[in-house]
Amino acid sequence: MTALATVVLFHSIYGRRPAVEAAAERLRAAGHEVHVPDLYDGRVLETVEEGRAVMEELGREELLRRAVAAVAPLSERGVVYAGFSLGAAIAQSVALGDEKARALLLLHGTSDVPEGAAVDGLPVQLHVAEPDPFEPDDWLNAWYLRMERAGADVEVHRYAGAGHLYTDPDLEDHDAEAAERTWRVALDFLAGTDAAAASGAA
Repeated sequence: MTALATVVLFHSIYGRRPAVEAAAERLRAAGHEVHVPDLYDGRVLETVEEGRAVMEELGREELLRRAVAAVAPLSERGVVYAGFSLGAAIAQSVALGDEKARALLLLHGTSDVPEGAAVDGLPVQLHVAEPDPFEPDDWLNAWYLRMERAGADVEVHRYAGAGHLYTDPDLEDHDAEAAERTWRVALDFLAGTDAAAASGAA
């Protein structure tokens, strides 16, 4: 059976935690081919501070270089970029530079939109807590406008009262109801991008 979509899923500042692997399995169960690059060389952290130390040790440019290298063998297919928090920011940065990107699924995070960024109707779905100290309202409003200006087709889903990384059951942020709602909507989004791709190829 041919996979519906090729999804590259980037981990959060904590590294490739069990929740990331569980998310990949959920997507695979829905028929997608899922790749989970390990940008931290196997390191999995217990606290944000530890994760931030690794992130700063490697540097943003190196993380992006590793992300691009991981996607390079797959990009001709038209990849769906996805990620958690830091991984969402990385997914966005790489997707905006990939003219063949099929879609962008952002969980708990965004990144700045470079001046001159241009995509042709790229489907983008963001899931984020409300409020989220790492994604304040003013930032999200500006981000939304910049993404639309770049040509993306953006939808934003907010989850009142949830913690920042609410899809991870092993963190204090976890909100089971918000997580299930997120995955239902996200799977519908991925199914829709697959149907659109199939229609375009017909």
